[in-house]
Amino acid sequence: MTYVRQVEPEDADGLVKEHYDRGLARAGKVFNILRIQSLTPEALDATMVFYANVMHGKGPLRRWERELLATVVSKINGCVY
Repeated sequence: MTYVRQVEPEDADGLVKEHYDRGLARAGKVFNILRIQSLTPEALDATMVFYANVMHGKGPLRRWERELLATVVSKINGCVY
């Protein structure tokens, strides 16, 4: 298995801590997708802004439809999470 260095939640500060704290509030844990971007806080921030716009922004799809599409695409791509 490949090892990717990351900032642990107890060591996080600044933007990384902000996103880790939001992840904890949202899901009760910090998902790996956040952790693997933790060494580049600006990229992590940009990713989360993009995600928020895609999932919560204005558009023709309702939230549940967006979640359903994300689930189907993840399944097709063989994601295990």
